[in-house]
Amino acid sequence: MKKITVYSTTTCPYCKMLVGWLEKQNLEFTEYKVDRNPAAAQNMIRLSGQMGVPFTTIEDESGSVAKVLGFDVPSITEALQTA
Repeated sequence: MKKITVYSTTTCPYCKMLVGWLEKQNLEFTEYKVDRNPAAAQNMIRLSGQMGVPFTTIEDESGSVAKVLGFDVPSITEALQTA
């Protein structure tokens, strides 16, 4: 099972679209609102090297992590299949 983590903000329309898409796919994920959670914001910056949202990580059983910036369905789909 893959572990999906979404870093978002409360006002980002692309974040809302990403969350809606994940829910429609019946995928379990953890969402962190980085505009309300400074620790999550720092972790996102450490992982991604930037401050853009949405930022998604997809970790597989081996610990390999795929990182996707933005509401990028093709990249997220590929990461879910290969991560």
